[in-house]
Amino acid sequence: MNPPKTDARRHHDPEVRGFASDNYAGAHPEVLAALALANGGHQVAYGEDDYTDHLQRVIRSHFGSGAEAFPVFNGTGANVVALQAVTDRWGAVICAESAHINVDEGGAPERMGGLKLLTVPTPDGKLTPELIDRQAYGWDDEHRAMPQVVSITQSTELGTLYTPDEIRAVCEHAHAHGMKVHLDGSRIANAAASLDVPMRTFTNAVGVDLLSLGGTKNGALFGEAVVVLNRDAVRHMKHLRKLSMQLASKMRFVSVQLEALLAKDLWLRNARHSNEMAQRLAEGVRAVHGVEILYPVQANAVFARLPHDVSERLQKRFRFYFWDEAAGDVRWMCAFDTTEDDVDAFVAALKEETAR
Repeated sequence: MNPPKTDARRHHDPEVRGFASDNYAGAHPEVLAALALANGGHQVAYGEDDYTDHLQRVIRSHFGSGAEAFPVFNGTGANVVALQAVTDRWGAVICAESAHINVDEGGAPERMGGLKLLTVPTPDGKLTPELIDRQAYGWDDEHRAMPQVVSITQSTELGTLYTPDEIRAVCEHAHAHGMKVHLDGSRIANAAASLDVPMRTFTNAVGVDLLSLGGTKNGALFGEAVVVLNRDAVRHMKHLRKLSMQLASKMRFVSVQLEALLAKDLWLRNARHSNEMAQRLAEGVRAVHGVEILYPVQANAVFARLPHDVSERLQKRFRFYFWDEAAGDVRWMCAFDTTEDDVDAFVAALKEETAR
């Protein structure tokens, strides 16, 4: 009996672009080509394959000889696994109030990871030693979850960047208190591109113990990795990854995507382009009366405030999200495949809607 023929059809218009999220973009053609190369034949499952082995060499070229990557399915999984690896059952994580682990992960670090998040309000999404001290106390108080980790995001959820010296200060302060430092790097490529430095410059070189390395937002189909930078700080990563349902059986298809991004310069090309498009967007909207840019545009995000009715009309033409609907704040994201024409069309539409 012959197998039934598939009837795959395109259900979307590939010319449509939005500014809601860099997750809206598809996979980069070079990543898709790498997936095809990894397909066919048999490879050992659960990370014992040739592609995952080669990924380790690629990771060490970026983060040093002691680094080790643990591919996972998604960013939330990477964060939950990483934070569990540096905490005890009674441990807590200090993070910015705006942190993705606090706002956008459905409570997973607390519900699935069993962690307490100790949040700190920040003006720009960045922690400082002084802000950390608002929650860094009570280690001997059995009535309070014990602060054991400081988690920062680079680039931050507000599109801002830490300098290497700022991260060094955070790490030195955290380590002086016996805490570890985790970096959520879902957009780490955008940060490196904007700062024009290697990723190691603001991670292991300044004291970060482990990081969540993003791929999906920068051209991968799916897949991220936990990268252990300080092996002495981390316990039982392999077991935690499995326990947290983040162990891919056909791991080669995650690893080969990260290899395609990181082995040469695709990660940097994609990030530089999305950053450049955000700068073009910011330049265009600054000239529109009634639009205020809220934070420095340092990566691939533009946060703005504009009249609510203008945003609602504009959303019918381009997808994007409110960041704080009551205040009229919105977020516009650029991706590796955002074009100059996309940006110019959006700015023109914004001008039309504000003029109505």
